[in-house]
Order: sequence, then C-alpha cells, then structure tokens
Amino acid sequence: MRPLDRLGSIKVKLGVVIVATVWGTAVLLAIGHRLGLSLPLRATLAALVGLAIVQILAHGMTSPLREMADAASAMARGDYKRRVRATSRDEVGDLARAFNAMAAELGDADRMRRELVANVSHELRTPLGALQALLENLADGVEPPDPRALRTALAQTERLGRLVAQLLDLSRLESGALEVEHVPFNIRVLLEQAAGECVLGDRPVRLKVAVEPGDLETTGDPERLHQVVANLLDNAVRHSPPEGRIWLSAHAATAGRTTIVVADEGPGIPPEEAERVFERFHRTDAARATRDGGTGLGLSIARWIVDAHGGVIRAETREPRGCRMVVEIPR
Repeated sequence: MRPLDRLGSIKVKLGVVIVATVWGTAVLLAIGHRLGLSLPLRATLAALVGLAIVQILAHGMTSPLREMADAASAMARGDYKRRVRATSRDEVGDLARAFNAMAAELGDADRMRRELVANVSHELRTPLGALQALLENLADGVEPPDPRALRTALAQTERLGRLVAQLLDLSRLESGALEVEHVPFNIRVLLEQAAGECVLGDRPVRLKVAVEPGDLETTGDPERLHQVVANLLDNAVRHSPPEGRIWLSAHAATAGRTTIVVADEGPGIPPEEAERVFERFHRTDAARATRDGGTGLGLSIARWIVDAHGGVIRAETREPRGCRMVVEIPR
C-alpha cells in the first residue's frame, strides 16, 4: 500500500506525514481528555497512533529503496532479472525507474558478453581444430607436406588472423578507443584501391567500379571506410555464383550525402534478416559462412564505422536476385 504515490515531491510527502501525525496525536489527546484518561495514558496512546500513521504513510516512500537494495544484492550475485516497482511520481520513483533501466542494460550487457564468449570460442575452435588435425597428419607422416596441405594450413591461419583482428577492432570500437578522422578524399581512388585488393581466389567473378561524378569527393576517414568497402566486397565475392557480377558504385546523393553501393548476384538476404545481419556473429547461412571462412563480425564492424561517420548502412534486395549493400555518409 502506497497512499502517497500520487504526490510528485518527497518534500511534500514528508510534510503530509508530519501534518497527519500531528493532527492524529492532537485528536487522540483531545478525545482522551474528554474521556477523562490520565495524561501518561493519553501520551502513550498518542505516541502509538503517531508511529502507526508514520508507518502507514511512509511505507510507500521507503519500500522502493528497500527493493533497490535487495535487487542490487541480487545483481551482485549475477541475477539481473530483479526489478523495482516504480509507481511513485517523486524523486524516489525517478530513481527506481532509472534503476530498472540500468538493470535492463546490465542484463543485456551480461547476455551479450556470454554470447560473445561462446561465439568466439566456437569460431576459434573450428580453424584451430582443422589446423591441428592437418599438422598432426603432417608430423606423423600420414599426409605429405605438399603445396595443397600447406595452402590449407595457411588458409586456416589467415582465418584465425582475421578473427583476431576483427575482435580487436570491435573491442576498440565499443570502448570508444578507435578514433575516426574527417579529411577530404577522392571516392574513386578509395573504391579502385579496395577493388584492386579484393581477393577473388579461384572464383570467376567480374567486378565493375563506377563513380558519378568521376571526381566525387567526400569527408571522412578513408582508412576506415576502405575497411567497410573491403568487407562488403569480400562478402559479395563469397556469395556470388560462378561467372557472377559485382557492381561497386558511388554517387552524390541528395541532402549532402555520398552513397556507396555494393551489389551482387548471390542468393540475397531475406527481408526479415536485413537488420539482423549487422549483429555480431549472425549469419543467414551459417554452414556456408563457416565453410567460406566468414567470421560474422565484418558487418557489425562496418555499421560501427558508418555510424561513427554519422551515416547509415542497410541491406536491400536486388532484382531479379542478389543483394545491395548501401552506405550513405555525409559529404
């Protein structure tokens, strides 16, 4: 029972408690005097009534504080599901609502931490297991150290290196330690450099670069935006069919923005997955991504970088098939 919840200030509540206590004791003293009760008895009864009034009215003022203390103790033990009933409109109610918001954020952070540890462990186990098995075969003489076996070992080592590098980038991004520069640069130079460094491997994929206008410039961190484009190109190459085409383009959009688009002819991204692909370790096709060496971190890092530039990144469906990854950054 919280009879004073509707009052919007704790000072007003304290005043109401004091006035109600004074009036209650005064009325009881007057009644006792009329009934001819002795002064000690009247004083004792007035004190008990005053304590009862304070207990009833002040209970709602202090119960959120007790609930917060209990919830804080539970959170210290790792239980982030406890919440405080925040029905009052005063400063204690504001504190209770802030406490609930903090508990929810801590719960989400703890869940993400557990998922991150589990996902990283899984991602490290796969290439490490393959590399260990290969090296054991080479050491035992089961398999000769031919170029094919060495290329397999190199590929698994490179995959581990990419995962570690992306985890370090993600850690710096989330902690705010990764600074983003804002300098003018030429878009065509950045796109052609990213296209030239794109590793096609044995995939017969055609890559085309187009910039409109040709001397288009923007402001941002060219190194980090190169990382975004390189990641989008890597995804497009890995998901493109044989003899598929990839279009890397940029143009000056309205509202002072530059739009960069990477389009492919792969299987595309289902509309219901268009937002989830930017979550850490999320894959629309986990089996294929694991086979192709994807870590599930690239798009998450790309979104961090684009957000740091004040831009947006989104996945769209390309007709008749394929995917369009669109990046928009302010010029």
